[in-house]
Amino acid sequence: MIRVAVVDDQALVRVGLRTLLDTEDDLELVAEAADGREGLAAIRRTRPDVVLMDIRMPQLDGLAALREITADPALRDVRVVMLTTFELDEYVFEALRAGASGFVLKDAEPEELVRAVRVVAAGESLLSPSVTRRVIQQLAGAGPTRPAPHPQLSRLTDREREIVAWVATGRSNDEIAAELVVSPATVRTHVSRAMVKLGARDRAQLVVYAVQSGLTT
Repeated sequence: MIRVAVVDDQALVRVGLRTLLDTEDDLELVAEAADGREGLAAIRRTRPDVVLMDIRMPQLDGLAALREITADPALRDVRVVMLTTFELDEYVFEALRAGASGFVLKDAEPEELVRAVRVVAAGESLLSPSVTRRVIQQLAGAGPTRPAPHPQLSRLTDREREIVAWVATGRSNDEIAAELVVSPATVRTHVSRAMVKLGARDRAQLVVYAVQSGLTT
């Protein structure tokens, strides 16, 4: 059973998500809140697997709540998906830097929202190739800033560095495996080891680290 928390200041959104989650046998709504402060308390109390959280909220906005979650060792296994109205919301980039596992649009189809919860609970990220490209442009093309290598980058093997660079292109494990002529399981193993060495919460944060470190294919 995947335990889910919903944090959004719009009652209609909360009702819709609650109704949707109740129809799925493998999803359970364990907490619901109308602002970031209330949501943070509920998350610490219930320790959900996945949090669906609005970016803009009163009391404590979604970004501030996200930072508190990712900074709390006790909540290390909690995955946060940001809810946004626009696909390229400027705050999406900041959310990924802060450790969000991805984002979904509030007007997404019900199947997409359910899939989002399951994908993130499984340890994957919600970054479509188009959004990944925008993230790369935002992080790497915003100015003349030189790459800032991750302090643990030297711990990666050459193969792990290569695969992390491919991850930053937005490709899936299967697509990377096809490019490198190896098995998807091999790619998955290298990605997992790289995440551990770099301290990345998930694949989305691994993309951010790769881009900031200047890794390229």
